Amino acid sequence: MDKIEELKTEILKAQQESDIAALYVLEAEVHELFDEETISGFYANILDLALEKLTNTLESHRKLDMSNLQDFATTRALYEYAMEHYSAGQLKDAAALLEVLSGMTNDDNFSWALKLHYLAATEGISLEEFMEKLADMKMTQTKGTFYISGFSKEAQILLDNAQQGV
Repeated sequence: MDKIEELKTEILKAQQESDIAALYVLEAEVHELFDEETISGFYANILDLALEKLTNTLESHRKLDMSNLQDFATTRALYEYAMEHYSAGQLKDAAALLEVLSGMTNDDNFSWALKLHYLAATEGISLEEFMEKLADMKMTQTKGTFYISGFSKEAQILLDNAQQGV
């Protein structure tokens, strides 16, 4: 069996097991061996699994546990989906997803960071402006998170104003 067929078999197995984390492990190989259309389908499958997991989580009235590998991978996939909407200028859709995600995990740092993302989208702040004025990417890299977790003083002002109803 050639390398592409082996990869397809591994992807199929991970999909059948709803193993989002295993799919992310295969991500580099997917980019190396597949064309853009196949790569797009790969990410669509991750998103489908993540949305299914989100639905199950909501129905069971629990939160995603960031110390659980599958919950962590699910959260990452849903964050990336929300940021795709934000990047595409679909601020209302992005804000709705970010608001749901901000309350879906047991991680207070993630929740707090996503509240800032949500407020920015709700205020009509473009992703470019968010990255330029509110995000601190050096701090985010230092923290080693998959989400934007470092912020400027301006972000705190935005949060303070929102909490005061300004």
